[in-house]
Amino acid sequence: MGSLILCHDRHAAHPYEITRIHCRIFTIEELCYYLCNNLYLIDYTIMNEQLCTWLDDELGMNSLAEGLRDVLRLHGSVEKFVLTILKASRIYREPEMIRIQNVLEHLKNQKDIERQKYKGDNLLESGEVEEAILVYQAILNQEKDESVDEKFYGKIYAGLGAAYGRLFLYQESARMYDRAYQICGDETLLKPYLYASYKYLSLEEYHILITKHDDYMRINAEMRREIDDVREGLQVEPDEELLEKWKRQHRRSHS
Repeated sequence: MGSLILCHDRHAAHPYEITRIHCRIFTIEELCYYLCNNLYLIDYTIMNEQLCTWLDDELGMNSLAEGLRDVLRLHGSVEKFVLTILKASRIYREPEMIRIQNVLEHLKNQKDIERQKYKGDNLLESGEVEEAILVYQAILNQEKDESVDEKFYGKIYAGLGAAYGRLFLYQESARMYDRAYQICGDETLLKPYLYASYKYLSLEEYHILITKHDDYMRINAEMRREIDDVREGLQVEPDEELLEKWKRQHRRSHS
């Protein structure tokens, strides 16, 4: 995640253990790597005097340790604590630091489950589809969080629908979008649901599906109009100058 540059040669004789995941850290690079790869899950447990003492005694980073103790004394935020570590390490370049700061700001005051969804959404957006699916599935497999709205889970199913669609797993995609629509009642989910259904059903099965509901018939008609518009745009006659250029390229390719 980002450009990690080895710029510290101090290696701890005694590791610091991240209790939440039972991970042992030996260097400042490993600490920063952990923080940046777990921005969505970082909480107050990372803020403690033990980490300050470890940085001081094991890595000799006295200024950083004192800076973190100041954050603790002033009851500063987790975000401030993390950014203090990352800035002092001088590992990440400014654009990456700005991105990290923006993520932390977005996650501020969010519930743990909301942070997990945000992680899944970002993985999906960046093209890490399989990883996004694992995050979404983990949310659905854990005990239901009553502190979030029911539609929150509908959005998780919609995220899974989009992810499966990108992997061309259209039957699974349709099933997820249908579940999302049943929970959210959001009509915008019908279009991807019908598209995914069209991709895996036979024409006869698809026709039976869309005749079950008036909304399906209407959305399907809208989709067909959009497709016709795209086809019409592709059939626009090229101008003479462009046509001559294509002819010249064609002749050169066969000369």
